Amino acid sequence: MSPTYDVIVIGLGGMGSAAAHHLSSRGVRVLGLEKFGPVHNRGSSHGGSRITRQSYFEDPAYVPLLLRAYELYEDVERATGRDIATLCGGVMVGPPDSLTVSGSLRSATQWDLPHEMLDAAEIRRRFPTLNPKDDEVALYEKKAGLVRPENMVAAHLQLATRQGADLHFDEPMTRWEPYRDGVRVHTAENTYTASQLVICPGAWAPQLLTDLGVPFSIERQVMYWFQPRGGVRPFLPENHPIYIWEDADDVQVYGFPSIDGPELGAKVAFFRKGVECTPENIDRTVHEDEIGAMADHMSRCVPDLPGTFLKAATCMYSNTPDEHFVIARHPAHPESVTVACGFSGHGFKFVPVVGEILADLALTGTTAHPIGLFDPLRLAAAPA
Repeated sequence: MSPTYDVIVIGLGGMGSAAAHHLSSRGVRVLGLEKFGPVHNRGSSHGGSRITRQSYFEDPAYVPLLLRAYELYEDVERATGRDIATLCGGVMVGPPDSLTVSGSLRSATQWDLPHEMLDAAEIRRRFPTLNPKDDEVALYEKKAGLVRPENMVAAHLQLATRQGADLHFDEPMTRWEPYRDGVRVHTAENTYTASQLVICPGAWAPQLLTDLGVPFSIERQVMYWFQPRGGVRPFLPENHPIYIWEDADDVQVYGFPSIDGPELGAKVAFFRKGVECTPENIDRTVHEDEIGAMADHMSRCVPDLPGTFLKAATCMYSNTPDEHFVIARHPAHPESVTVACGFSGHGFKFVPVVGEILADLALTGTTAHPIGLFDPLRLAAAPA
């Protein structure tokens, strides 16, 4: 007889760990299955830091979800004692008509979010580490900052376990099928049944959700850490904000203050300048020409940052064609399967609220959160 649960969660990275927490907090029997060990670095939920912000240039529709995510950051910190969010302030820098600036301003204005607009001289005065061109401006948001991906995943796993969830690591799902009024899930070790299935596949979405009708692309990304010239003091969170910086050629970079001591300097990366890959063939070696390109770009906007290269790490973006998420009941299996995928490089800040949404969808079929933008049917006919 196979073990029976109310809900099985596939994938225990960012979204899956949060789903396991929110589901188990509602008193249902939860099984979580993860391909790797807990808090691993093989997917997307790692790297020490992820930007969080509310003046969201991607679309104002995300803002209500961000406001709830910020509330949940505090809940998770109180419940576990882990460091989840550091709100050090942030600047969205670029030409006034760039998406980074104009889109952020649009969201801030529509939702009446506190913000300031800074010209180049004021950016340099407020943040001497930054060196914008004279025709660049910034939206400054005091409530922007960073979240800790490893800490957040570990916290959600901790809470889920405390609440009675059964979490199995190094036990990937091999296949699933509809079974009676629910689903049956197979692994190499066992077969499980449940009323509901929640699939949070990350970069494995093209393999696990072939019937979803969404043309995902998986992209290799690189994160870099540099020791600033002159040391990290000017780059500490009280002096140096998070930033997203778009130049006149539409190239975006993003960066963080120094948060892990002088030995790790400060982290930077290009945004959406990756190479298509699969989880199996991703090149996890970071090459000298890549390091040089990153250092050269940063030397123009944050001149003291690329003093000494310290380390680099790869991760993966799981992109949809329009770079918006997929969070919904599975159109082909609406009675028993919920999916969360295609977070396109900007999803981690939403992790706790996505967990809440997935619990709503799995247990009631609907949610009060605004998720119309994330319906997979919008992409069913999109070209790959």
